[in-house]
This record gives sequence, C-alpha cells and structure tokens, in this order.
Amino acid sequence: MDHAYAIEKLTAFLDDLNAQLADIDAADDAEKDWPDWPQDLNLDLVLARQIVEAYSPYILAELNQYDRNERVYWNIVRQAVTEALGLARSADEIAAFLRPTSPSIAGDALHPWVWEPAAPLWAAEAHQDAVLAGARVVNRRLQLKLNRHDIGEKDLCLQSFSPAPPASGKPRLRFDGDRDTPTWKARQEGAMYLSAGAFLGIRNLAAHEEQVAWTQQEALEYLATFSVVARWIEECAVEAAP
Repeated sequence: MDHAYAIEKLTAFLDDLNAQLADIDAADDAEKDWPDWPQDLNLDLVLARQIVEAYSPYILAELNQYDRNERVYWNIVRQAVTEALGLARSADEIAAFLRPTSPSIAGDALHPWVWEPAAPLWAAEAHQDAVLAGARVVNRRLQLKLNRHDIGEKDLCLQSFSPAPPASGKPRLRFDGDRDTPTWKARQEGAMYLSAGAFLGIRNLAAHEEQVAWTQQEALEYLATFSVVARWIEECAVEAAP
C-alpha cells in the first residue's frame, strides 16, 4: 500500500464529508436521505472503502453498518475512515517498531589496520578513498608479516593462504587446528579465495575507477570485508620452509 496516496485520498474524503455534515447541521436537516447526498461523495466512498479494507477488515465491517438514519450512517463512515487514516499515517512507524532489531556495523569496531587509515577519509565522506586506504594497509601488513615485498595483494593472498607446503622464500599463513580435518582445509582455502577476491573485486575497483557508485552502506561492507581479512592475517601463524 502506498501510504502517502492513502493519506491523501482519505484526508480529502474526510474534508468533503465533514463539510457536508456541517452543512446539514447548519440547516438542521435531520431528515435528509442519504441517496440525496452529493454524488461525488458517494463515488469517493467507493475508493475510500477499498483503502479502508487494505488497512483493516475490522474497520471495513463498520462501513457495512447501514442505518436508515443517514446522519448516523455517515458518522459511522467518518469514524471508520478516520481510523484507517490514523493507520496510514502511522504505518511506517508501526512497521519499524515491529521489525526485528538488526545489528549494525560500527566503523571504529573494525580491525584497526582498516579503520585507522580509513577514518579521516570516511569523516570527509570520501568513502571510496577510505576503502582504498584500508585495503592498502592490509596489503602492507601482510607483506610485513611474511617479509615479502616482491608481490602483494591478490598474488600474495593466494600464496600466503595456500594449503600447499611453504617453499623457499614463500612462507605460508596457517590457522590453528588439526590440519587433517576437512574443516581446517576449507577454512584455509576460504581465506585464500576471499582475501584474493577482496583485492580483485573491491580494492582494484576503488583504485582504478575515477568514481564508483557505492552507497555509504556498501562502502562500509567493503571495509568490513577487509577487516575480516586483517583479522585472519593477524590470527594466523607464519610457517616457513625448513
């Protein structure tokens, strides 16, 4: 239901109805038959009934209480439409109140490798540059941890998290746990592909596109992705070749 549309139509209907009731009160015409009421008001009631039904079948039932006393009937109409108007006006607020509480991502709770370089840029609403700054520091930290400065980003992630044994000059990052279990192997490969994908799909876009169409929420999610990668890098132990 388009609440703004419903509010507009119900408000206009009530204005017309209240004007008609006021005219009758002024003329003290208590015997006026409702078929003699203005035709446009009766036609507008058709739409009003549809809107009322969309908000509450209970309220619609009130409109079906026809009474030979037309003044009583139209007062019932006014009450029912007013109730529906109240529901329309408060629909968004009610929906928000009933919506399950959702968690939120706090920027300053992200890994410091990501948030500290990103924070001043984020404050300046340079979200693309903030993501790029966070990604660059994560890459730099990975290079420092493995003492590898010959490669970086995607290639270094693929090599560092690779389940393959370390080779000369190519140390690996290793999670704690039993390496013979499928879970450990899956986690190792997952970190390898996710970290490489973050640099391919996020960092490269931020670095090479003049302006990306990221919303603030999207940019925050991308920062959170690099925060996950940063936590994995920090958590893992370095394993070098004998």
